[in-house]
Amino acid sequence: QVQLVESGGGLVQAGGSLRLSCAASGRTFSSYNMGWFLRRAPGKERDFVAAISASGGLTNYADSVKGRFTISRDNTKNTVYLQMNSLKPEDTAVYYCAIGRLRAGVSDAVTSYDLWGQGTQVTVSS
Repeated sequence: QVQLVESGGGLVQAGGSLRLSCAASGRTFSSYNMGWFLRRAPGKERDFVAAISASGGLTNYADSVKGRFTISRDNTKNTVYLQMNSLKPEDTAVYYCAIGRLRAGVSDAVTSYDLWGQGTQVTVSS
């Protein structure tokens, strides 16, 4: 059974850093693009944060996080990371990782991803 498990969330002051991890199992991880999304409140849509290609050679970022967040992956560990620096209160959200549909590219669309983790809470205090 395929499973994604996020970790690394927590409470941090504005200007601080966190690194999120997403460990995958049950699928050939290195064959799939991966993405990070956030949801700021229950019932709201998930917003795109970043995506990375299967090889790690291509990345895509939301404008709001460019220059502050970095997505990376280690295919030997079946893990994708999101390094978040210079955090702002508006970054507060539940962060989800997701596996991309084949041939969808490093997409910013929710519909380009077909399996999601349970999420990890990030809270940035002012």
